[in-house]
Amino acid sequence: MDYVALGGKEEVVMASRPRFAVIGGGVAGLSAAAILSRRADVTVYERAAAPGGKMRQIEIGGRPIDSGPTVFTMDWAFREVFALAGGDFDTAVTRRKLDVLARHYWSDGSCLDLYADPAKSAAAIAAFAGRVEADNYLAFCSRTRAVFETLREPFLRAQKPSFAGLIARQSPLALLNTAPFASLWSVLSRSFSDPRLRQLFARYATYCGASPFRAPATLMLIAHVEQAGVWALDGGMQAIARALHGLAEGNGARFRFGAHVDAIERGPDGRAAGVRLATGEVCPAEGVVANADAAALATGALGPAGQAALGAASVSAERSQSAITWSLVTQPRGVDLSMHTVFFSDDYPAEFDAVFNGGRVPADPTTYVCAQDRAPGMAPPTGPERLLCLINAPATGDTHPQTAEEIAQCQDAMVTRLKRCGLDLGPGLKTGLKSGPKSGQVTTPADFHALFPATGGALYGAASHGWRASFQRPGARTRLAGLYLAGGSVHPGPGVPMAALSGRAAAQAVMADYGLTSPSPQAVMPGGISMP
Repeated sequence: MDYVALGGKEEVVMASRPRFAVIGGGVAGLSAAAILSRRADVTVYERAAAPGGKMRQIEIGGRPIDSGPTVFTMDWAFREVFALAGGDFDTAVTRRKLDVLARHYWSDGSCLDLYADPAKSAAAIAAFAGRVEADNYLAFCSRTRAVFETLREPFLRAQKPSFAGLIARQSPLALLNTAPFASLWSVLSRSFSDPRLRQLFARYATYCGASPFRAPATLMLIAHVEQAGVWALDGGMQAIARALHGLAEGNGARFRFGAHVDAIERGPDGRAAGVRLATGEVCPAEGVVANADAAALATGALGPAGQAALGAASVSAERSQSAITWSLVTQPRGVDLSMHTVFFSDDYPAEFDAVFNGGRVPADPTTYVCAQDRAPGMAPPTGPERLLCLINAPATGDTHPQTAEEIAQCQDAMVTRLKRCGLDLGPGLKTGLKSGPKSGQVTTPADFHALFPATGGALYGAASHGWRASFQRPGARTRLAGLYLAGGSVHPGPGVPMAALSGRAAAQAVMADYGLTSPSPQAVMPGGISMP
């Protein structure tokens, strides 16, 4: 491969392009495919009918509802991925920044909005819990920013970081300030006196599918990530999948939807040599990127070659949370909703004890509601609107799937929690609607397990419990030469932007190992700061 000047521009001239297979069209697979397809022949095999993976939409009454991830942050990660793939995220995806990051309700009638502007949040907290707590919040903001800055380069961007490697790149004092050995809850207990504020910021552990009582306090950096910007996307979260899909196709990538990969092929030289589909068709490739949960490979769901590529830790690791969700078109009544609204339970410790120790859905579940017709710039809804309601659940969809009666009980518990906080979902919620409803559809851990095999419905890979958890996630490279991993179950972790970074890391590992190089765009950092 050489670079030559044509018409004043540097162009890539390749005598032959290596061929790669990408398993899975989630955001990580799409990111890897978009980057790699500038330098190689890429085919993406996705068993669903459309790209997106967990970033899916369900159509209710002819209206699409985001029914997977709904909070979009870290737009700089996508600007970088698009730049590496020869695109421009800012023109590909239209987004509007939220003023209110989230609204929070408790059953005592109290309500608190967090804002993108920390000064507005501090004023709201002062009115909510007093001036001292507002000062505590500003100090917490400073600390979360420092944690993020400490870990951004040596952790988020690293291929496979180690604690020793972090120490080599950062001062011990800075690393200790990230509180890796303390639980998130314990640090929040020292940071805030008001139990409601502890509960509010502890919820960030659930962004990784973890318990705040067992997750490292390092996850407090999520508070800074949200404060740095939460956006609403025109067309919903699927807009990202569509844009990445279009970018990859424009670079020459081919997509085969409805293609169920049964196994990763290993060649006579011991390297990954392509994939075998459930139909028996063998699709040769010089390398494979698997955008699948690490547990799927480790348990043999992608054949013996894939299973041998990972260690036993990927099988034995504790699963993260699952969820039960309701995608609805209804007309809610009562308290005012923001785009992102949380209704807290009365007993947070009992909630996580039920999920992780009891293997059951909490009796009084904190409920998240995404009101998708209340994004910035949209007229206030006057009729039925699109809602996604979500409660935490154990990832037991493969071992103890809920019965219809249990799902109805969970729904009753969710509705009761909302009513105690002042929200009535109205007539759009009906028990047992599973397929093709006009007003609503429920998705359970068993449904998530069917969509994402070998997970039990876990939505975030292994649980982020204890300081070692982040370092035990697999990196892009595996024991099988030519096989690479991407997705929320591998480094740097779960979440839409983190999955995009994992796809980028996988593509960069492939390019380094196969000698594929190209002009490198500058990395676009938050605030528009460009770094080489």
